Amino acid sequence: MRLLIGMDSEQAAVIRTAHEMHQADARSPLLVLIGSAGSFSFKPRPSTILVPGMLPGVIAAVPSLEEFGVASRLASTAGLPGCYDGSAIELAEAWLSALTKQLRTQTRIVTSGPAHQIAAAEDLGQRLSIPVSSLRVLS
Repeated sequence: MRLLIGMDSEQAAVIRTAHEMHQADARSPLLVLIGSAGSFSFKPRPSTILVPGMLPGVIAAVPSLEEFGVASRLASTAGLPGCYDGSAIELAEAWLSALTKQLRTQTRIVTSGPAHQIAAAEDLGQRLSIPVSSLRVLS
């Protein structure tokens, strides 16, 4: 399982990276979590892709990823409907903690964004014994 975590400020680059990851290996499940301090630069829609272990009510997704069969969920501190109320890193931690230990050991985290997000993802990976890599995405 691959988990890609990004920020809305880099939404286009994160979505492009998700498409590239999916095309390179469509057999390995991919979940994309995008966080925003406010609203998103696109209109979220309810997801039609089931994500085992996802928190109830967290159903907002990126439409362009849904169209290609890539699971996504959104986090926002603005109280948007269907979004996790918090950061994408907090959503990742809640989701990863709900997985069985066996599934967690098969998961890799890929993150992009500001230095504080990368550091938070690395800390999360260390606490849960999950490998983390960061990538620099260009918009």
